[in-house]
Amino acid sequence: MFAKTTNFLKEVKVELKKVSWPDKNELLGSTTVVIISVIILALFIGICDFIFSKAMQIIIR
Repeated sequence: MFAKTTNFLKEVKVELKKVSWPDKNELLGSTTVVIISVIILALFIGICDFIFSKAMQIIIR
């Protein structure tokens, strides 16, 4: 069990050396895109929820 764990960790270390990590500008750009996308999606879902809620209130009355 210990040998398998050690071998796994060695392989992980080798694979992590192959990763191309983003630079600061790329990271900030990607983060900005994600945050803006989440805000737009939240607004869209909120507006749809409001419209469907009002429609259901009209149907129920």
